[in-house]
Amino acid sequence: MNARTTFRLFAASLLAFAPALAQVPDAPAAAPAGGASAAQPGAAPKAQATPFGQEVPVFDPGTEVLSFNGKNWNVTNNRVFQARFEKFLNAPEDTSKDATEYRLILDKILVLLAPGNATQQNVDAAFKWLPFAGRYDIDARLCNSLADAVYSVWQAQRNQSRLTTANDSLAYARKQMEWDMEQEAKEKGLSKTATTGGKKAGAAAPAQSNAVGATSSDIRIAALTKRIAEMDLLTKGNGVKRELSELQTKVEFQAMMVQFLMQRRFQHVLMATRFYRALFTDGDTKLNLGKDAADLFAKSTGMPPTVSVIDSMANEMIRDIRESARSFDYLLEKGEMQGATMRLQEAFVTGEFMPELRLLAREKKRKCLDFAQKSYQLISAIDVRDYDRAEKIVGEMKSVAKDFDDSKPSQAINAARLKVHSLIMKAKDAVLNNDKAGGEKALTEAGETWPNNKELLVAMDDLFNKGDVVQKALLEFDQLLSQKNYRQIWGDKVRFIAAVAVNPDRKPTLEKVMKDMETIEGSLMRAEEMARQGNHAGAWESLEKAWAQFPDDGKLNQQRADMTTRASDFVKIIRNAEELEKKEQFGSGLAHYLKAQKLYPASDFARDGVARLVKQVLPEG
Repeated sequence: MNARTTFRLFAASLLAFAPALAQVPDAPAAAPAGGASAAQPGAAPKAQATPFGQEVPVFDPGTEVLSFNGKNWNVTNNRVFQARFEKFLNAPEDTSKDATEYRLILDKILVLLAPGNATQQNVDAAFKWLPFAGRYDIDARLCNSLADAVYSVWQAQRNQSRLTTANDSLAYARKQMEWDMEQEAKEKGLSKTATTGGKKAGAAAPAQSNAVGATSSDIRIAALTKRIAEMDLLTKGNGVKRELSELQTKVEFQAMMVQFLMQRRFQHVLMATRFYRALFTDGDTKLNLGKDAADLFAKSTGMPPTVSVIDSMANEMIRDIRESARSFDYLLEKGEMQGATMRLQEAFVTGEFMPELRLLAREKKRKCLDFAQKSYQLISAIDVRDYDRAEKIVGEMKSVAKDFDDSKPSQAINAARLKVHSLIMKAKDAVLNNDKAGGEKALTEAGETWPNNKELLVAMDDLFNKGDVVQKALLEFDQLLSQKNYRQIWGDKVRFIAAVAVNPDRKPTLEKVMKDMETIEGSLMRAEEMARQGNHAGAWESLEKAWAQFPDDGKLNQQRADMTTRASDFVKIIRNAEELEKKEQFGSGLAHYLKAQKLYPASDFARDGVARLVKQVLPEG
């Protein structure tokens, strides 16, 4: 991950939390939490926390997804970014008098602080221009914050000068006390020598007087030694205070530089880094950051975080924004709206406050607005699986931008269409196999894949209507069966066969009805053919046989009655023969059967009657 990608991570983080970092306080920058504990003598400052806690955001440049605090944001597809980007696209070019004056002031400050040009006189001049730049709304009073930070450093440096002066005074006093101690020690030695010589000379000196002189000298030397030790402690304490004061001001100034970088105020970053080098001339430019932030800098740049790294990142981002602005103009001229919009989005995420973007004409930016809005609508439509609308938007975007790459959305739409079609086929198959649960599951999954798919809606209506039709058909079948209205079942046999197919319990009953009706229809067809040939007796006999088996069929009864009238002579003879047979008048009955057989030789009724009565008239043996 290079420096450009690293900063876009910071920029994306800022957009996600824009309200919290919209403006820097007017007061001097406060010391970070870690710097507070540095006030303890001899204690090192704690590591600075990352801007939003200890977790460092992770940015995937391939998908433009920012992961932070357990959540994901698409950098160019969130409410904050869309609102700010559309506001930028609708804003006029910033060519007002105030904006022009503001840019001139910043350029003047940067020139005064340029490397090799930052003399004490130029630094003071640049500092005087900061309050003037802070008066403009576009600055958000950031220059005032920078001026306060510079002033705080100067105040701290004055305190350090006072501490240095105090240490010099203590050192001078210590030397004086050391000289006094040396003189006292010499006097003590001379006193001892004089005392010893006097004794050898025989001079009588009181022993008590010598003891008192020696004790007074020792007390004085001890007092001087104690005072020197106290002065040493004061000197060391002042040194520690001086070092901590310098470290504290560095930490505060570095925190402000990082904040400017996070806010994408690159011109302010350059001003801050140049002021930093002019204010702190010890050559120590290492940033006091937390471990996570330091690791992020190290991984992205390959070196530890320093003021120079921040300065180079700001310069690189400024150059990148300029190139993006030039690319935007060229792509827009060529009608490649997708490329132009993407380059403008990248430049906006990187640094929306740079003059190269602020001076873009509104007419040019508005050309990208329609494409950008359709892009957001397309992403939203795919997120909610409204593929019909997504397909429509894809067509509109292709007509607006000739360089629009529709491979990803079109693939998603086609994949969803294929999946829904497959699930519909699965649901139909489940219904045909009487698998209601499987059909419902397949339809539910299809609805989750593409809720408003037209094929799915038609299939659901068809399947549900078919289910209603099946239930209605089964109910009607049971009613006709109870009424023995087999003729009605036969007349609508296709519907009943389809309904019974999903209900195996009724299948045997339907098969018997179909078989019986085939027998009846066969009899009717034979009778009709015989009647057409003039064989009314044969037609009647065929119908009579079927009637004996199925007396409730209405059509059969009607045709039988008609044939009974047409073959009335034959029918009358057969009826008389049957009556005589019942009365056991076998001779007369046989005579009638023979007469009927004479009228219709192929009659089964006459032949069977003759056979029965012959056995009665002429018994065997």
